[in-house]
Amino acid sequence: QVQLVESGGGLVQPGGSLRLSCTASGSISRINAMAWYRQVPGQQREWVASITSGGNTYYADSVKGRFTVSKDNAKNTAFLQMNSLKPEDTAVYHCYHGGAWGQGTQVTVSA
Repeated sequence: QVQLVESGGGLVQPGGSLRLSCTASGSISRINAMAWYRQVPGQQREWVASITSGGNTYYADSVKGRFTVSKDNAKNTAFLQMNSLKPEDTAVYHCYHGGAWGQGTQVTVSA
């Protein structure tokens, strides 16, 4: 079974940056594809970005040009670099890999 642990969330002012990490452990030899989602209380979980095993990246229109997804296969870790953050980016961010979800990390964008 795969376990995912996110970190890097916090409180940031509009226009600021954060870098989220997602580390995989357990029954995994290496990470392949990884996805990031976010969820606001009372709303559905929203897909944010994905990276494939080959390193191709995909983004939701709402974050394109501001967020960058990457991964370090040697460390079984994926990253989400978030720049030019907006209040509407406030949410709990989760990573997803192979049927497993992380517990989430809170990102709050507020002045």
